[in-house]
Amino acid sequence: MGRIRRGGYIFEFWVGDHPPRHVHVLKNGKLVAKVELDEALTVMDGKMNRRVRKIIKTLQKEGEL
Repeated sequence: MGRIRRGGYIFEFWVGDHPPRHVHVLKNGKLVAKVELDEALTVMDGKMNRRVRKIIKTLQKEGEL
């Protein structure tokens, strides 16, 4: 399991989790969104704002996700 804290959000992911590859986005201990890590960053559950999208793209560029 990986857990990264950025911009007031926690991004959780599991290596070897079920497909499609995704990340859980939490704020204050509550799920904000479940985002598929494809090219379009498809939202599987919840809602994603621009800030979360930007953080996920940055984490992908850094090789964290």
